[in-house]
Amino acid sequence: MIEVTVLTDSGHQYIGIEMLGHAGLAEQPLEGQELVCAAVSALTLNMANSVEHFTEDSFEADEEESEGRFSFRFTSEISSESRLLMNSLVFGLMNIEEEYGEPYINIRLKEV
Repeated sequence: MIEVTVLTDSGHQYIGIEMLGHAGLAEQPLEGQELVCAAVSALTLNMANSVEHFTEDSFEADEEESEGRFSFRFTSEISSESRLLMNSLVFGLMNIEEEYGEPYINIRLKEV
């Protein structure tokens, strides 16, 4: 299962994301496992690459592919462009969770 923690500030604005796990690595994967993993990866990496390419915002990012760990967090004030990219990411992830849910993905919010 992919555990997603969406980091928020005290105003409930998204400021980062942490992910851990895979949608499934079984020898006989269930229908949808590979799709969920690919969709989550595509949405997340596109957001991070878009922030880097299209904005001047500062952030920290780290990944460990074998563990399925990815973290991304803004380190300065967030522009409206980055806010839109984060909102779009969380919207997409929540749609995946709504469609597939357990045992593939679980999303929670955490104020930091």
